Amino acid sequence: MLGIPSLLLILDCGGARPAIAHGGVSMEKDVCKLRAGPYMMHFTGYQPAKQGNREFCEDIPEIGRTVIVLDAVGDVLRDLPIEVRLLRDAGNDVDGEAVLRIPPKQYPTGSLSFQYTFPESGRFVGLVTVGDGPKYVSRFPFSVGYGSGIWVRYRDSFAIVLGTLAAGAALFWYSTLRKES
Repeated sequence: MLGIPSLLLILDCGGARPAIAHGGVSMEKDVCKLRAGPYMMHFTGYQPAKQGNREFCEDIPEIGRTVIVLDAVGDVLRDLPIEVRLLRDAGNDVDGEAVLRIPPKQYPTGSLSFQYTFPESGRFVGLVTVGDGPKYVSRFPFSVGYGSGIWVRYRDSFAIVLGTLAAGAALFWYSTLRKES
């Protein structure tokens, strides 16, 4: 008969794992970056009324007024048009309802900032399109209004671990009952 550790290992290996990557936004050296083809931009978000001057670069912790700033890395982006769209996440880029669109425009200062008031919690996708000849698109999914912290970031992993432990406990309990009868 298999031991409990063996059963837990089998259960753990059998489940699918969620990807914990975050699309086009990533953290490198404490700076949020967004990549659109060969171009990079710094991405910073604020919720001044609720979070003060606290910065974020992935999920937006609360609903309400949000300020997002995109800063060009390098001078080349200052001469290229940049378009921004925020969509409700419908599973792909094109079918989501657009909640905000900033038309393509050059930003000679290299800095683009905008505000949007998120009226409710939900999952969204940001699309930043750079260029007028070949166009490069960065897609970054994010959530709004689900708070912040380790539980929010890793809740799917926690659920898998708890589910595995519960299944292991149930198997242990079942095998103990079979031995007694």
